[in-house]
Amino acid sequence: MTTSSSPAAHTEVEDPRAGLSVMDAIVVLVGVVIGIGIFGFPPLVAQHAGSEAMYIGLWCAGGLVMLVGALCYAELGSAYPGAGGEYLYLTRAWGSRVGLMFAWARCTVIQTGAIAVVAYIYGDYAQRLMPLGAHGPALHAAISVVALTALNVIGTKHSKRLQWVFTVLTLLALGAVLIASLSTTTTDSTALDAAPAALTGNPAGLMGMGMVFVLLTYGGWNEAAYLSGELRNPGRNMSRVLLIGTVVVTGAYVLTNLALLEIFGLQGLRDTPALGADVMQLAAGPYAAALLSLMICATALSTINGTIITGARVYYALGRDVPRLRGLSGWSARNATPVAALLAQGAITLALVALGAFSQNSVQTMVAYTAPVFWIFMLLVAASVWRLRQIDPDRARPFRVPLYPLPPLLLALTCAGLVYSSAVYAGAGALIGLAVLAAGVPMLRLLKPARLPG
Repeated sequence: MTTSSSPAAHTEVEDPRAGLSVMDAIVVLVGVVIGIGIFGFPPLVAQHAGSEAMYIGLWCAGGLVMLVGALCYAELGSAYPGAGGEYLYLTRAWGSRVGLMFAWARCTVIQTGAIAVVAYIYGDYAQRLMPLGAHGPALHAAISVVALTALNVIGTKHSKRLQWVFTVLTLLALGAVLIASLSTTTTDSTALDAAPAALTGNPAGLMGMGMVFVLLTYGGWNEAAYLSGELRNPGRNMSRVLLIGTVVVTGAYVLTNLALLEIFGLQGLRDTPALGADVMQLAAGPYAAALLSLMICATALSTINGTIITGARVYYALGRDVPRLRGLSGWSARNATPVAALLAQGAITLALVALGAFSQNSVQTMVAYTAPVFWIFMLLVAASVWRLRQIDPDRARPFRVPLYPLPPLLLALTCAGLVYSSAVYAGAGALIGLAVLAAGVPMLRLLKPARLPG
């Protein structure tokens, strides 16, 4: 899943330390991309795929979009390294008002929505271990947000230590699912014997929503924007990192999903809310399923914790830049953490968790809430590659997008299609997210726009 960027960096790193080798950068990129999404989103992708071929095709297409998007981010990141990420690119390309709207969107929709999505994936697995009634997943999700927000209020040092433990468990969980998938026999599986139900609705719209879930699983490739600032010889090595990293991630996802189809069939996959546990149930029995559910819960908590850490810095930075929001810039020197920002972020996230509790599919509702807004700004980032080449032609660009202008054009068109699909076919959640974004427009008159970083 995608990570946040701080909107308030006032100084650029003029001479970033180029300490990453090609292999270092590949490991970082792959580690960021492969996460909790592979345990939660395949059933949702299957619900929007009319056939097994289309299902696998969506995962292959996601790898292509990852590569094209990472190429665009790598050029932007090599030209403007370590100085605010998307906020910087949008502000430089389109002005401070667009940058401020992006900060508003991250605080109210994108970042908090992302935390809520993962909290609900956690809730689905935690409910299997400790049932809490009809609204158990929502209660587990809320508890995770409250507990991890409190942990970060106590101090960043403690949350960082926990993050290391969670990351190791994430890798162990994925390895366990892959091994179990290879060893599981499907001879007696009724799911394989059942033909997948025909899908109703516009095929293009269904595929578009399927791609939304696929690309959420691929989320994190925009970290290339930060790798390029620290990579040795980025002009030569960045393309290698992106190509090899994309092949590794796409290969892992395609192989995993082929194994899932072999085990469950397409219809069975559609009906499997906690597929990791079900794989282990088939392969090694209920105790192994419970153990993997526990590990996947740790994986989800890792993502939630990391997103809370980075997301709170967006609120803090916005409060530092905008005088009328200065209350968000409170910093605890004792605990080295932005307390007010964490509390504000936690409150908004809990409101979104409550919203999801009253929907039929909480994860899908939260994705619908974030998706149109996320892809609107991703489209603007893609267009920023062209815009910044026009208005800042003398800027040093250690890495340039190959086959320019095709990659940014392809990314922009993909984003436009995903905005349309997620807005039209995702239901009320998408409309609420767009309404919250629109509510930020009047704030441009009330709040002094953040000045251009750098």
